[in-house]
Amino acid sequence: MMSRETELMLAGYGLTTAEMFYRMPDYQNVLNTFIWQDYDLAPDHPKLFRFIEFWQEEIEGPLHSVRFVHRKQISPGEWRNVRGEFILH
Repeated sequence: MMSRETELMLAGYGLTTAEMFYRMPDYQNVLNTFIWQDYDLAPDHPKLFRFIEFWQEEIEGPLHSVRFVHRKQISPGEWRNVRGEFILH
């Protein structure tokens, strides 16, 4: 994991994964999926909604639906700096 990702998680960001169902431009009865993943802030999810706006403006395949999940992996209260190491056997 990169230090940027760790810094984001310590700042309150969590990993957001979205599954987007969209219609094929030439075949409107066919649904396809696209997976998007980034670190985002809950409950507002500004990066996710910015990406959905980009999709609606720039991509020809109209969105059918979006499912997403947000997982806050660590928080500032759970992280602590440990100085030491215990070696067993």
